[in-house]
Amino acid sequence: MLAPRVRIAPSPTGLFHVGTARTALFNWFIARQHPEGVFILRVEDTDESRNRLEWEEVIISSMNWLGLNPDVGPYRQSDKAPAHAQARDALLAAGFLYYCDCTADVVAARKGDVKTPGYDGFCRDRGLGPGPKSALRFRRPLEGALIVQDLVRGDVAFPLAALEDFVVAKSSGDVLYALANVVDDRDDRITHVIRGEEHLANAPKQVLLWEALNQVSDVTLALPVYAHLPILVNEQRKKLSKRRDAVATELYRDAGYLASAVLNYLALLGWSPRGDEEIVSLDTMINEFRLEDVVASPAYFDVKKMTAMNGDYLRALSEDEFVEAARPWVAPWSSEWRPSVEAPWSESEFDEALFARVAPLVQSRVATLGDVPSMVRFFFVTPSLDEAAATKTFVNDLSNVTLLRELEKAFTECDFDAATLHEVTQKVGEARGVALRKSQAPLRLAVTGTLVGPPLFESLEILGRDETLERVHSVLRTYA
Repeated sequence: MLAPRVRIAPSPTGLFHVGTARTALFNWFIARQHPEGVFILRVEDTDESRNRLEWEEVIISSMNWLGLNPDVGPYRQSDKAPAHAQARDALLAAGFLYYCDCTADVVAARKGDVKTPGYDGFCRDRGLGPGPKSALRFRRPLEGALIVQDLVRGDVAFPLAALEDFVVAKSSGDVLYALANVVDDRDDRITHVIRGEEHLANAPKQVLLWEALNQVSDVTLALPVYAHLPILVNEQRKKLSKRRDAVATELYRDAGYLASAVLNYLALLGWSPRGDEEIVSLDTMINEFRLEDVVASPAYFDVKKMTAMNGDYLRALSEDEFVEAARPWVAPWSSEWRPSVEAPWSESEFDEALFARVAPLVQSRVATLGDVPSMVRFFFVTPSLDEAAATKTFVNDLSNVTLLRELEKAFTECDFDAATLHEVTQKVGEARGVALRKSQAPLRLAVTGTLVGPPLFESLEILGRDETLERVHSVLRTYA
């Protein structure tokens, strides 16, 4: 097997789409399967009207977060503008290109109601030269079919009569995506073009250009292997939309997903490892991944499933690893990177040693690291009671106030460890004919501010007798 050379070539025109992340991952798998494999990051910045430097930085930071670090790059496609121009001139001199001054309105008027092909070749034999409105089109063969061999979709036939003589350079001389992409792939000696299904329509154009460049170049290069990956769809089985769906990779980083969990889940979008296990190591995925095993049908991007998988990954961390992973959300001032959401406490209110004690209480109960601050907030900041819950618990049911008063008295006298607190609360509740689940609800609300959270009695032990009783006193003063 020759050492594969693959590339990911996103445009810096928006956030880093999870579909692009999946494409990058599959390319990275192929590169990592060979000791001399090369993974290239090329930023395709040919669309000057939409390119933004900040989006380029997002691409790089997102890939770094995922651990998909390139062996070559990142570099910008615009850096190779001289090579693009040289290829354009060589193709023009050899007769593969011709000038066309037809505007889009003229082409549409000449077509009438005919939908395909788009351009009818009107200027093929007019012998036009360069002009202020003259673009360069590729002179395609008119008969037969072009076969694109695709590892995911098999042989895909494109009747040449259904293609058009496509534009490869503007009247300004600026080379467009189709030609620039092929020139770059040739210069980078790309062996596999692995990309989304939406690019399949570009494949015949790029094959034609590749073969034409072979004829005008000193070096004849074999066509790369093509693999067009299935599109990602939402729960309505519609293609993921930036306007409608949560598709930005950075969104999941900010929400507190682990990169390892995201990579594992993305790998399952169109492919699956051997056996029944879906949570597998990165090394296993690298070893088992084959483009031939990728299915062509659309892949459902199930955020709930990815979230559940992320929870599994969090629970698999050691306590120290979990504490460190949560740092950007609980102590952003001490982290090299911080999410866009601020911590719900100040630096002076946060106690790192205390968090290390409470972290094990929530590790098995959160699905993302972004869930951690709300779960442990009451340890660092005296909570305000959830108003609706307080009204239902203490205003509409006065028996809970009486129960809370009895717990206050019992907690003043008993040992203050989790097991004892559990036993005392259960006995107080049973004496009133109340099950533990109901007897601990008003206690949890008084101490934590909510009716849900980490294990209650372990939390009370960590808070300590004085702080616990002070919070209970405060509620009784308000509602008794």
